Amino acid sequence: MKHILTLAAGLMAATAMHAAEPFLVAHRGASHDAPENTLPAFELAWKQGADAIEGDFYLTKDGKIVCIHDGDTKRTGGGTKLVVKDSTLAELQALDAGAWFKPEFKGTKMPTLSEVAATVPAGKKIYVEVKCGPEIVPAMMEDLAASGLKDEQIVIISFQAPVIAEVKKVKPAYKACWLASFGKDLPLNPGTDKVLATLRDIKADGFSSKADARLDAAFVKTIQDAGFEYHCWTVDDVPTARRFLGFGTLSVTTNRPEFIRLGLRAGD
Repeated sequence: MKHILTLAAGLMAATAMHAAEPFLVAHRGASHDAPENTLPAFELAWKQGADAIEGDFYLTKDGKIVCIHDGDTKRTGGGTKLVVKDSTLAELQALDAGAWFKPEFKGTKMPTLSEVAATVPAGKKIYVEVKCGPEIVPAMMEDLAASGLKDEQIVIISFQAPVIAEVKKVKPAYKACWLASFGKDLPLNPGTDKVLATLRDIKADGFSSKADARLDAAFVKTIQDAGFEYHCWTVDDVPTARRFLGFGTLSVTTNRPEFIRLGLRAGD
């Protein structure tokens, strides 16, 4: 009996430790090790144990949704500069989106939202960052509905408050979080009053910000006490991840999911 109780206690402890694992979101995929916003980066993120992937999305000239961070392709499109909103999906996918990172990724193309969503395993999530305006929402709703993912696997994020407002209007079942960066000086801009007013106005589920060194537990608590989630980005060092997890952040977005996961475990 004593042996059984000891074994049970060990299993409970292991389960508790697993449950306490931080929720890590792979920023543009595992973008430290593969070209950002490409299928190789997203697939590697899953291999590295990410809980979710985050990608950036624009509406193309022909009404398709493509995964790219910048408004043009100069940085990640092999040096060719095409403005995303003024280009067709075929024109964008004709560019090389991998060679700029490392020669081994030569020939990688920019994926669509549908292609990225298709990589998401059961029980995992996708954070869809909308980089354009609300005009993307109808096509985005169609693509996500066709993906086969459950509502709880999808999180919409955007710096543009009108995008979040539109998402919550047409699909309230999707979680949607407003993003904001802070000005360089104190007091923080936007401050907590402005953040909370915006979140309430657009009916957001939460707020996500850069893991700014000026933020503290009191800031996060104010957001959470008002009934909103708090998330942070982009964290590639273990001390910062541990600090924000200590504040109660629900997810940490990182370019290096495996590195952060192992680093946090090593400190336990």
